[in-house]
Amino acid sequence: MMNMTTGSPVRLLLVFSIPMLIGNVFQQLYNLVDSMIVGQFVGEDALAAIGATNSVGFLFFAMCNGLGSGGGILTAKEFGAGNEENVKKTIVNSGYILLFGSVIMGVLAALVSEPVLSFMNTPEHIMHDALIYMYMQCIGLPLVAIYNHSSSMLRALGDSRTPLYFLIFAALLNVGLDLWFVCGFEWGVFGAALATGIAQVIAGIGCLLYAIKFNPYFKMSRRHFRLEGGILWECVRLGVPLSVQFSMIAVSCMALQRVVNGYGSAVMAAFTATSRVEQLLHQPYQTLSAALSTYSGQNLGAKEHERIRLGFRKSMLMMGIFSLVMLPVMQFGGAAIIKMFVDDAVVIDYGAKAMQITSWFYITLGTIYMTRGVLNGIGDAAFALINGIVEVVGRIVVPVALTMIPFIGVWGIWWSTGIVWLISALFCYLRYVSWGKKLKENMDAVEV
Repeated sequence: MMNMTTGSPVRLLLVFSIPMLIGNVFQQLYNLVDSMIVGQFVGEDALAAIGATNSVGFLFFAMCNGLGSGGGILTAKEFGAGNEENVKKTIVNSGYILLFGSVIMGVLAALVSEPVLSFMNTPEHIMHDALIYMYMQCIGLPLVAIYNHSSSMLRALGDSRTPLYFLIFAALLNVGLDLWFVCGFEWGVFGAALATGIAQVIAGIGCLLYAIKFNPYFKMSRRHFRLEGGILWECVRLGVPLSVQFSMIAVSCMALQRVVNGYGSAVMAAFTATSRVEQLLHQPYQTLSAALSTYSGQNLGAKEHERIRLGFRKSMLMMGIFSLVMLPVMQFGGAAIIKMFVDDAVVIDYGAKAMQITSWFYITLGTIYMTRGVLNGIGDAAFALINGIVEVVGRIVVPVALTMIPFIGVWGIWWSTGIVWLISALFCYLRYVSWGKKLKENMDAVEV
């Protein structure tokens, strides 16, 4: 466990982020391996089918993750304040919320998958595979919640290493099962989804059992398993706005996917490949943001308000350096990266040019993550809703408008991604400036 209320912010954020970054990269291997193996061994249509489910699956996973994040924020605050009893009660009660929520979301996702995919103009010839992949995700949602809960609680307590170990094992297992099911048994999209589900379940159960055995905050007495109305309400108050934010972002991605689907399988495959690459590139931003959220929550509990502002400034600097490093990589290496997914020359050309476009906007993407990390950490529930609304409006309006311009056409799909990042980053930073003044003047007055 790591106490982040004392010591160098840069060192604390990096020490906490690096294991989590490695873990998140391995987690993204689940999707990357699915896409690479399916694209290379099954074909372009199968890759497009998996891509068609991305935004729909993200919608329901995101709603569950938002609920879990609310519990993580509260746990970090109680840990920073030194309230051991409340930490244990929060771990249990947030688990109740996440388990219940994941079951509801899994059933709901299964019921709406087909009409939603149809609304998104999913081509008929890939609909069958898309539904198979989606239904498998629905079945696994409550099981994946086990890992999400145990890992978020451990990270709130400053332990970012334990989730890493189980993710590495699960990622390697996923590679082996993918090759076995897809290439050996020729189970296609179903085999890829099954491999991912098995690997995620093993990671979740293993992480939870390890935490129960070795982490003192997971050693519970009967009293800790009682329903606590105050804790449940705080988890819901902090988690529901995050769920709404994540779900609104997912809906906006669905709107963008609908535009993509109108251009056929080649563009869909290119969009799937570039999305997978960008999901991997998001990880440094996302892990630093999560570290900043835990850091801010613990320091809020300890009333170390100036340290919160200092941590944000240092995070912005690290994010900017990473963005500048990745720009030439994407500008000149895009074609080689897309070739890892498919060997179709048209798809490769689309994907390479697409990454050249979006890489110019990486620094705005990083700004979104850094402001989101500190604002979520200090409990700014309203920010999540504001951010979600901005992204929904942007992703619905901008891609439609740009693709209608003749000299932009299909490239409006990827230009719209960067422009929406830019707009969202401006709103996020303005929100931070507003709350930053409160942090400086009288943070005790901020409602958390």
